[in-house]
Amino acid sequence: MAFLKNRTSVFVVGGLIILALLGIYGSFTANPAGFIQRIAVIALIGLIIYFVVRKFSNSSPQKREQRAFLKAAKQSKKRLQQKGGDASVKGSAHGTLTSLKKSSKTKKKSPAHLTVIDGKKNKKKNRASF
Repeated sequence: MAFLKNRTSVFVVGGLIILALLGIYGSFTANPAGFIQRIAVIALIGLIIYFVVRKFSNSSPQKREQRAFLKAAKQSKKRLQQKGGDASVKGSAHGTLTSLKKSSKTKKKSPAHLTVIDGKKNKKKNRASF
């Protein structure tokens, strides 16, 4: 909100808003049917543009599922290569021992520490007493 500190920009924006409101009021009082028709046409064009953009930007569910499948296939292929031992030979040739230790530490996830809270499972609620 840095533009609020500059007084001239506040006056310019405020003046533009006031002029716009006066223009809308004047066109509405001069020709109400034409004003409503223009607003309806603008709204219709806006909706058409919105739906066209939405249709082409959002992919279909089949494409999303296909992308998820390809991503999972790449991950499993990568995991199988690491288990095969080929990756360890290539990694030792390209990196030092300390960089391999750091990368293995970052790959491991910490276990989730979950606790079970014993509640009153057998007690039935008496809804009539509420």
